[in-house]
Amino acid sequence: MPRKGLHGLTAQLKDALILQALERRLQTAERQETATSGSTRPESATIPEKFYRFHLHPGYQQLRIINDGGVRLGISNPFFKLHEGIAGATTVINGKEYINYSSYNYLGLVGHPAVAEASKQAIDQYGTSVSASRPVSGERPVHRQLEKALAETYQVDDAIAFVSGHATNVSTIGYLFGPKDLVLHDELIHNSILQGIQLSGAKRLSFPHNDYTALDQILKNQRHQFERVLIVLEGIYSMDGDYPDLPAFVEIKKRYCAFLMVDEAHSFGIMGEKGLGIREHFALQGSDVDIWMGTLSKALAGCGGYIAGETALIEHLKFLAPGFLYSVGMPPSVAASSLAALELIRQTPELTATLKARGQLFLKLAQEAGINTGSSAGLAIIPAITGSSLKAARLAEALFERGINVQPIIYPAVPEKSARLRFFISCLHTEEQIRKTVAILAEEI
Repeated sequence: MPRKGLHGLTAQLKDALILQALERRLQTAERQETATSGSTRPESATIPEKFYRFHLHPGYQQLRIINDGGVRLGISNPFFKLHEGIAGATTVINGKEYINYSSYNYLGLVGHPAVAEASKQAIDQYGTSVSASRPVSGERPVHRQLEKALAETYQVDDAIAFVSGHATNVSTIGYLFGPKDLVLHDELIHNSILQGIQLSGAKRLSFPHNDYTALDQILKNQRHQFERVLIVLEGIYSMDGDYPDLPAFVEIKKRYCAFLMVDEAHSFGIMGEKGLGIREHFALQGSDVDIWMGTLSKALAGCGGYIAGETALIEHLKFLAPGFLYSVGMPPSVAASSLAALELIRQTPELTATLKARGQLFLKLAQEAGINTGSSAGLAIIPAITGSSLKAARLAEALFERGINVQPIIYPAVPEKSARLRFFISCLHTEEQIRKTVAILAEEI
């Protein structure tokens, strides 16, 4: 039975009515404000105020509606919580310790003594910034060392490290492809890919999630109309925690003479027996994928992104990709920390094994409790799908009150019907923490 609220209305209907009322009030206030301010403007002013005032920007107006609605519904803002130390399996917020599921610290290497020491030594030797773009005078040995180690890990010629993971995708795709090209991507691909395609001017087509047969059909109909074709996938999808059948996509890209790009932001360090990513998981050659992309901010305990591939690709990006050429070089301390983390992943595969065990335990317990975990493979990302943004926000708040920190993922980050809590699992989580979390989650749902 639906829960009843004010005057016999269901709580869901009451929530919707409150939000509608807030939106009407906001629109009325805007009209009044525009009318009042318009009376003081010169007669020659014909440009509507909404076109030159930030507080009247549609995006900001929508944000105000959401925030005001949350206040009216008694939901506190779940974002920008202030963490007071290293965020691992636990974290401290406002002086209180929480079991933490809102960190990419999958392998617990953020704050690892060897990683921290490498970063400190790099600061002592090179300072806190290289103070220039790398082609100009920002190149340091640690940059080359990191890129060489990444290339060796992927069994390819070379690699390039950018200062931002998001900018890595935007700049790489935006530079390499153009109006005569086609980019095909999974429908659940990350925003950075979409922004890169928009920048490139290439035609963009999506295919159903992980559906390589649909991709094959699109290429059969479209390939001959374009010069270059790029197919883009993720190693592990950041909202759902599942992964593609990569060998099937490799076969298709070869058959249609297309480029294949795999974004390993969430799969490197997590997939494969030794944590070396989806390539190792499927026992593929490095050359089977044209553009390997990953971030340094997840398992690699740093910040930034990288591209790994053949020499021609990497040289091209190093000399001409705007996001690299015109951006300051990565701080030496960040490059050093990610290099140290990469060495630890190679030397201690038990970190990945423990992470997998904890993820599988969480998934098993959640499914047994009847929680909707979608298509998650239980490797590191497990959603609890609520089907409504309000439900997700309320559920996150309820868990926070009981000592569990997990973020709601709400519209427009995901479709409204797919709103969820997203649990990031760490190898540092104990079995006891996971059992306790799933029990409380099931209770609150």
